[in-house]
Amino acid sequence: MRRYMIRFFVNSKKYGTLFLLLVVCLSCPNGFCGERHEAKNTIGMAVEFMDHAAAAYVALDKGWFKREGLHFLSYKNYVTGMALSSALARGDIQVAYICLIPAINAYANAKVSLKVIAGTHWYGYGLVVNPEKIQRIKDLEKPGIRIGCVREGGPVDVLLHKTMDTFGLEMSRIAKGVQRMPPPTDLLAIRMGRLDAAFAPEQWASMAEDCGFKMLLTAQEVWPGMQGSVLVVKEDLIRKYPGMVEALVKVTEKATAWVNQHPRQTSRILSRQLSVQGEKHLLPGKFRGIMRGLAIPPRTLLRSMSRMQYRNDVDPCMVQKTIDYMAKLGYIERGLKAEDILDLRFVK
Repeated sequence: MRRYMIRFFVNSKKYGTLFLLLVVCLSCPNGFCGERHEAKNTIGMAVEFMDHAAAAYVALDKGWFKREGLHFLSYKNYVTGMALSSALARGDIQVAYICLIPAINAYANAKVSLKVIAGTHWYGYGLVVNPEKIQRIKDLEKPGIRIGCVREGGPVDVLLHKTMDTFGLEMSRIAKGVQRMPPPTDLLAIRMGRLDAAFAPEQWASMAEDCGFKMLLTAQEVWPGMQGSVLVVKEDLIRKYPGMVEALVKVTEKATAWVNQHPRQTSRILSRQLSVQGEKHLLPGKFRGIMRGLAIPPRTLLRSMSRMQYRNDVDPCMVQKTIDYMAKLGYIERGLKAEDILDLRFVK
């Protein structure tokens, strides 16, 4: 009888298929592993090339994504959040560790259907200056002062405007000196003596200190409670694979806790992950020449990390204030509500 039953399942295509399906279902009672297996062939993840994404780099380094069954078709690094938001708009990325302001831009202007599902840090931006030319904020208004900053609508550009509002600076006196460039080019220009100041994200701001510049102002002093970066996913991912989204948040929370408990070990992981010799294949070609041979030492990253608060909670009121300020600057249309872009059900 037993031999007959085995022959029956092997020879019968119909019942053999049903038997196989039964085995799969019994081995995955909640359906989650089947969900992950199907999703992994279509999901791309992107990370900013900064210590803003410390939790993501730690999780990658320790294999925690794979341990949770999260396998990505592609993994990409982007030098700026604005470049990353463009990737979200193109559709090749469904998961991203990105600054809040570019995420809002992608949602409001590129009409990317995304949701913020967790935070990764507060703050993480600063103003670095040549101390021989600039001793106080008002010195930014001096004729001939050259200021590096990302293009309009980026986080440090918004911080530039916030700084002017906070300290009563005149845009007409500053605008001529603002030079639009990404952070790696800022650093190169600083090393070549072609900038007197730069609004930059971390770790680039701390790297500028290694080139002789001084940190004159941090985001904490300009914008208390400023949300730095967040974890976002395409809205379809939440609808189709909520288990995957829950796992993403779980890994991010675990890695964030580890970053806070082990800052020195984290700085070494980040140094290895971010140093160009190890990651140059992830940077766009135009930046490889600028960054070739430039290592980011752990001591610099440790100093940079100390200027952020790594945390996963998100304050909807602060998100709304950010949205309203961007609308005031004309970067997005008025009327967007924080709840339109937030889905925080997965954060513990």
